[in-house]
Amino acid sequence: MRQQQRDIGWLVQFMRDLSQRQSQVFFLIVTFLVRYEPPELLPLVDDDVAEGLAALASTFETASRGVIYEHRPASLQAERLIAALKPVLAEAGRGAGTPFERDVAVVLRRIQEAAGEVHSIDMQNRRALLDLLKRIVTTSPQENTAASAGDSQPATRLIVP
Repeated sequence: MRQQQRDIGWLVQFMRDLSQRQSQVFFLIVTFLVRYEPPELLPLVDDDVAEGLAALASTFETASRGVIYEHRPASLQAERLIAALKPVLAEAGRGAGTPFERDVAVVLRRIQEAAGEVHSIDMQNRRALLDLLKRIVTTSPQENTAASAGDSQPATRLIVP
């Protein structure tokens, strides 16, 4: 129970001052991160997440100013992560234009900052943020059964005490 309260406290801190659309984008990205499975045996760590989201945020910030330039992360894992995330964000923002790009950039920066904050608390765990997100966003056993039976995208739930 204490862990759950701490997790919810972190979630509230990460979402402070986000607009409704930014909150929706936040949960879209968090859900994506929880479900993301790297294509190879190399595990995804918080540094990869922070690096990838920083590069993608820079790309959206640049695009919101009318300049098309794709910023690229240095690590291969971060590159793969954003390559998988881009289509999800493109679908969510279809037709929304510059305001959506600005909102996505704000949310990506917020999650990048969150990775640093969570890591500073638990320096031994290279997946501290990802573990926290997995504890917050879960799927029910029925949804897991449906997923194994053939549904490709089980619904997520936010755990709220």
